[in-house]
Amino acid sequence: QVQLVESGGGTVQAGGSLRLSCTPSGRPFGYHITAWFRQAPGEEREFVATINQSGGITYYADSVKGRFTISRDNTKNLVYLQMNNLKLEDTAVYYCAARAAAPTMSVTDYDYWGQGTQVTVSS
Repeated sequence: QVQLVESGGGTVQAGGSLRLSCTPSGRPFGYHITAWFRQAPGEEREFVATINQSGGITYYADSVKGRFTISRDNTKNLVYLQMNNLKLEDTAVYYCAARAAAPTMSVTDYDYWGQGTQVTVSS
């Protein structure tokens, strides 16, 4: 069983930056596909970014492409989401997720989830 723990959320002004981190407890991350999703109040959980085991393949939602970067350091057992030029519409709870198969953008394909970390972008 993999349990995921996110950190790095907070409140930032529009145009600012935050870096989220995700680490598993229980098993190493190295062989898992890892992704970030987010959920705003009253909205469905949506895909943000995903990265394969080696870090060489990444996919992004169109809404964050060019502003967010997903990366991983398997030696430290960490996955990051660097968020730059944050917009008001990026406000959401951000979740780390993992699965032991090919990258996918579907919420239902991921087996392991963290508790989420709140990101609030203010004007």
